[in-house]
Amino acid sequence: MTPTSVPGTLWLIVEFVMKIVALGVVPENRRPSSSSAWLLLILFVPVVGFPLYWLIGSPWVTGRRRAIQRESDQVIKDHMAGVPLVPSDARPAQTLGGVLRMNRDLTGMPSLTGSVDCLLADAEETYEAMARAVDGARRYVHVEFYIMAWDTTTDVFFAALARAVRRGVKVRLLVDQLGSMKYPGWRQFGRRLSEIGVEWRLMMPIDLLRRRWRRPDLRNHRKLLVVDGELALVGSHNVIDPHYGKAKNRAIGRRWHDLSVMVSGGVVLEVEAVFAMDWFVESGELLDRAEHFTTREPEPLGGSVNALQLVPSGPGYPTEPNHRMFVALMYAAEHTITITSPYFVPDSALLAAMTSAVYRGVRVELFVGAEADQFVVGHAQRSYYEALLEAGVRLFLYPAPAVLHAKYMTVDDAVGVIGSSNMDYRSFALDYEIMMLGFGGNLVGLLHSNDEHYRQVSHELTLEEWRTRPWHQKYVNNVCRLASALM
Repeated sequence: MTPTSVPGTLWLIVEFVMKIVALGVVPENRRPSSSSAWLLLILFVPVVGFPLYWLIGSPWVTGRRRAIQRESDQVIKDHMAGVPLVPSDARPAQTLGGVLRMNRDLTGMPSLTGSVDCLLADAEETYEAMARAVDGARRYVHVEFYIMAWDTTTDVFFAALARAVRRGVKVRLLVDQLGSMKYPGWRQFGRRLSEIGVEWRLMMPIDLLRRRWRRPDLRNHRKLLVVDGELALVGSHNVIDPHYGKAKNRAIGRRWHDLSVMVSGGVVLEVEAVFAMDWFVESGELLDRAEHFTTREPEPLGGSVNALQLVPSGPGYPTEPNHRMFVALMYAAEHTITITSPYFVPDSALLAAMTSAVYRGVRVELFVGAEADQFVVGHAQRSYYEALLEAGVRLFLYPAPAVLHAKYMTVDDAVGVIGSSNMDYRSFALDYEIMMLGFGGNLVGLLHSNDEHYRQVSHELTLEEWRTRPWHQKYVNNVCRLASALM
């Protein structure tokens, strides 16, 4: 053996060992599609795949964040221990009762009463509604959003925060660092918040100079607002101009179309609990339980009053509560399922639940954007259209250049779910999310009305039409489908 061949031989040995280790390590507690994608990357390009896997391969948080998650879960379970699973006058079907019980076992959250005061779609109207809620605050305001930018459209909301602080209201704000830092005004954002007296923290911060490192693929994608523990907003809106600060989007008329709900009543306690958990993780401050966690007497169901259950999820929840809820509700459906998701990349369980529902005679409708704002996810999503259409799923394409960003689901005339979670691997495992499940009141009807609006403006894609697409589009879709399993 020549001296020059020694390094090459050593590398071959190391590469072989890495591949053998990967075969036994990568599949553990992981979906088959994700395991296959990681193994292909490691086997074909080990010098890239193996380090990347050790950096971002695990979908779960560890260390301090995991410990705090467990402590918080226990606090919630202890606080809610005496609260029944559903309000006394709720009469959920047996299958829905099982879903509610599962959600509580996984997150500690029971179903409480709450009034769905309004459904908010238009961005400008949403920020004005948020501002009005803040203007009514007497004690505190809690704000948590994945993306925030202080621009001409959102100024109405931040001006309301400034007025609240001047009245003596405590304002706490959480914003995801990587989610927001690429948008205009980020460099001045924190300074402007401090100038008006808002106490703010970055979620999942990365600052190597201060030895603050977080995995860049794990993000806090939640969107919520709480005012005095009496009013809350949950949904898909970020706090940013609906063109997302880009002149090109404005020029071609591209806007993000979202959907959120404003709720009041007992369920606000659960939204508050999620904020308190995230605030403690990022700031170290435990919110006073007497001030922030007062259980309310349930209201009679009917009209705007629903039985509402908040379902938090994310890398601190290895059981993936949102994914399990979606699948269980699909199997519980008897007549109709409607799904709206901007990023729809189902795993085998979700795909089987949808197609099985169709085969049982359930009408299943899926609303997605004709164009996606993310290349890989958009093409990965399209790779599932043929299987869905072949099974009989009705697929509606929301017209471009709009970006359909709403995230909700309805089952029969009985259940509605709305929040921040997409139906893809990232939202099931890598992002912190919240969804709100409701029944017994007006939520389902409001969401069905929104479905009807989407039907009217969307184009229904047929199987015959889809099969005429060029071969190269199908190739790109399938490649992106494989790549999406790594994300």
